[in-house]
Amino acid sequence: MSSSKAGVSGDLSRSASAIVAHSARGYHILKIDGYSLTKNLPTGECIKSVPFAIGGHHWYITYYPNGVDSGTAAYIGMYLHLDEDVAKPVRAQYQFRFANNAVEDPVEFDEKDSFDSHSGWGYTMFAKRVELEGSEHMKDDSFSVRCDILVISEFSAEDTSPAFVEVPPSDMHRHLDNLLWTGRGADVVFNVAGATFTAHRWMLAARSPVFNAELFGMMKEGDTGAVVHIHDMDPRVFKALLSFIYTDLFPDMTDEEDGDAMVQHLLVAADRYGMERLKLICEGKLCKYIDVDSVATILTLAEQHHCHGLKKACFGFLKSPDNLRAFVASDSFQHLNTSCPSIIKELLIR
Repeated sequence: MSSSKAGVSGDLSRSASAIVAHSARGYHILKIDGYSLTKNLPTGECIKSVPFAIGGHHWYITYYPNGVDSGTAAYIGMYLHLDEDVAKPVRAQYQFRFANNAVEDPVEFDEKDSFDSHSGWGYTMFAKRVELEGSEHMKDDSFSVRCDILVISEFSAEDTSPAFVEVPPSDMHRHLDNLLWTGRGADVVFNVAGATFTAHRWMLAARSPVFNAELFGMMKEGDTGAVVHIHDMDPRVFKALLSFIYTDLFPDMTDEEDGDAMVQHLLVAADRYGMERLKLICEGKLCKYIDVDSVATILTLAEQHHCHGLKKACFGFLKSPDNLRAFVASDSFQHLNTSCPSIIKELLIR
């Protein structure tokens, strides 16, 4: 008797996939300043933090200085609340800990809950008051708590099979930058304080509504040789503006000695030409330059050009009593009080 074995010939098919959890992570630090005064609050009553956003959702923290109920009156409680209406529960992991122990290393989340609309979860007995008051966490009648949050938005299946073709990242910005500085096909010339720049009308019009109105509104048959004069702008700033228009990348200013001033001028140029993304990038960078010497100038700039985030950052800097005291004693405060009294009034209200 003979036996035979059926076989399959050909290439072996290989594939792989993975279930991926899409998530966003962040944290909020809540400082309890004047802890001894909060102890006067009755058991079961809480104090709310300011609202904050993490993972596309709005949250706030509640602090119970004398416990959530009579059974936890010897403890402080910390709760995380979802501050919005949602169609389906928000999946989130969270952890409360004292902020002076918080580091940027990965967090070992030990709580997993689903948050319905305006619901809250947390630690009924976060810390015993007696132990907290004698610990290193309490300094000058204050302590800080950090709440780390991991919001899980969705799960998806992704193909993880070996890639046979590697697609390089886009280098379009490099080609467009080369087009700008070689001047090939340029059809408009700018004169900025004696410096000459050539550019392409179609690119400027596509990126700036102001350039679109100016260049195509004034374009006539045979006017491609016309020179456009730009007033009240440093040539370096206009060059940086053109670079961003062509590449969508913030210009390198590491070699600029007056980098903060350049960013201020570039913000003004971005606002002038209706380039909101560049304006926001400049706002973000100027937030890092805020100090006692610069806050008056930056605050005035934020007010004049409707930079709400930058203005908020300036007021945040001045919330510090030391910073505010030094600012009020400076010449820049007196100048700001004369030139823009509305800002001083708003600062006093805040």
